[in-house]
Amino acid sequence: MPVKKFAPDYFLLMLISALLMIGITMVYSASEIWAEYKFNDAFFFAKRQLLFAIVGYIAMILIMNVEYWTWRRFSKAALLVCFVLLILVLIPGVGMVRNGSQSWIGAGAFSIQPSEFMKLAIIIFLAGYLSENQKQMIYFKKGLLPALGLAFTAFGLIMLQPDLGTGTVMIGTSLVMIFLSGARIFHFVLMGVAGMAGFAALVMSAPYRIKRITSFLDPWSDPLGSGFQIIQSLYAIGPGGLFGLGIGGSRQKYYYLPEPQTDFIFAILAEELGFIGGIFILLLFSLLFWRGIRVAINAPDLFGSFLAAGIISMLAIQVIINIGVVTGLMPVTGITLPFLSYGGSSLTLMLAAFGILLNISRYAKR
Repeated sequence: MPVKKFAPDYFLLMLISALLMIGITMVYSASEIWAEYKFNDAFFFAKRQLLFAIVGYIAMILIMNVEYWTWRRFSKAALLVCFVLLILVLIPGVGMVRNGSQSWIGAGAFSIQPSEFMKLAIIIFLAGYLSENQKQMIYFKKGLLPALGLAFTAFGLIMLQPDLGTGTVMIGTSLVMIFLSGARIFHFVLMGVAGMAGFAALVMSAPYRIKRITSFLDPWSDPLGSGFQIIQSLYAIGPGGLFGLGIGGSRQKYYYLPEPQTDFIFAILAEELGFIGGIFILLLFSLLFWRGIRVAINAPDLFGSFLAAGIISMLAIQVIINIGVVTGLMPVTGITLPFLSYGGSSLTLMLAAFGILLNISRYAKR
């Protein structure tokens, strides 16, 4: 176990704090009209986001001071709990249905999304597994298959909700970690072919997914249906111009773009802060990714390296997919933008994950 301890990466902490503050501001700006209409309180979503941010930030600071190898001891138990929760959420009367997905468990405002916690649990477990079995990862049956089997079992349970967005992020993160462990390229090519076939089957199995694909290719073919969100998102980004309409100046949040404080918050941000504001956010995420990669490379052991790589890969995949959807480059999948989008489970989970990353940075080689 590493013994030489340094101060955490304060630049990384500063980037997280900056994104978090921008996120709270944008959640208020994007949601005030809808919140006033639905709850008679323009601060409804902003207050909750602030609460989630405070709880998550405190958790991040506490976790930052917990030795990262401690999580390895609890990885199997945490994974088992997450699997149980993924099964419980599918039971009628236990799982809560929101926006067509039975992904929540709890009561009213006090509810969690088990699939979000599975993303972190599987990263911690795989980091331990890959660090112990790195030499076996060149073999399909002895090394690769057990890791893939676990990830795809979790993916299958998440798809029963269904939640393609969260499942995609989890599988993508798992594959990045497995690739970094030294798995053979040939195996990845075979998995890529099988994955494309499986993805096609998933799309064909649900009519709404087919509509999402066709609306992505040509949103104007169904402007009031499956193409509505993409069109309204582009209508928000376009008028923003170079400097935007100013904070609070969005027009698309006036009931045009559905629930703009969640998955499409970047569209409102681009409308109000313009091209410059959008590029600034992308710069912050790029710097965050760079610092995370730096921690992964300089981690003192394989477990720390894989753990840091998994956390930063999860962030990068979510950012790429979310902004790709908002700008019309990818089909709608329902993925939040880390630190910016409204959401309790997703925000607190991401802050907790970066608490682990910050702790790894305390032992990274200087």
